Amino acid sequence: MTATVGLLHPGSMGAAFGAQLRARGVTVLWSPEGRSHASVRRAGKAGLEPDTVASLLARADVVLSLCPPAAAEDVARLVGEHSFVGKTYVDANAIAPPRMHRIAELLPQAAVLDAAVVGSPPTGGKFPTLYLSGPARQATEVESLFADTDVRTHFLGEERGKASALKLAYSSYQKVSRVLAAVAYGAADEYGVADELLTIAAKRTRSYLAETDYIPKTAARAWRWGPELEDAAALLADAGLPDDLMHAAVETLARWNGNKDEPMDLAEALAALRGDRIPTDPT
Repeated sequence: MTATVGLLHPGSMGAAFGAQLRARGVTVLWSPEGRSHASVRRAGKAGLEPDTVASLLARADVVLSLCPPAAAEDVARLVGEHSFVGKTYVDANAIAPPRMHRIAELLPQAAVLDAAVVGSPPTGGKFPTLYLSGPARQATEVESLFADTDVRTHFLGEERGKASALKLAYSSYQKVSRVLAAVAYGAADEYGVADELLTIAAKRTRSYLAETDYIPKTAARAWRWGPELEDAAALLADAGLPDDLMHAAVETLARWNGNKDEPMDLAEALAALRGDRIPTDPT
């Protein structure tokens, strides 16, 4: 596919994506208006062509939005203030599906693709995946743009919002687990057992996120885990560390308090977690 791509607004991830496209000979435009010196250097190093916003939107066949999540709607609104008819807008920001739908409403005359990047910027041998959902024809065109680059693509179907949901579902585990690792290590360090904690952690090589069969077991044991985590919260507070996540976990476990030692399958455990308790068959 021969296309001109507009990139709004390239941070480290966006600039790396732009560099991948430039390596394939794709013209990649960006707007330095209001951007920092660091952004200008980053874009120059990636080989991006500076332009005004109005000219960029007139020239680009595809606009890729990779910006701080809080700015996603403002960027889409800016695009909507210009003529952007019959073109493709790819929102690849970490936003919730309802925000993605609002962005699509801001651009009624464009083909809006919901997208999400999972992984590190495509530099130094790293291969992030760009997940796409929305109009299939435009998704195929975007996939062809990144063919033979270090950016992998995966189409999730035409239901807009799926890519955003996948990104935030993963982020809710990955990023919070990093925070939990920090407070856990901080507590162990305060009590002089940090090395022992790392030894225990090193014995596990599989992600808890992959162990969905353990979710019903967690539900059945929630009545015991809650009090234990209350004590963990006390440990963190005593070490001068934030204990909010522990208290939040206790509140979450409380949703399973009615399932004490109850055998359940995954669907039943998730229904109880949502508050939609499935009645048991009296027979």
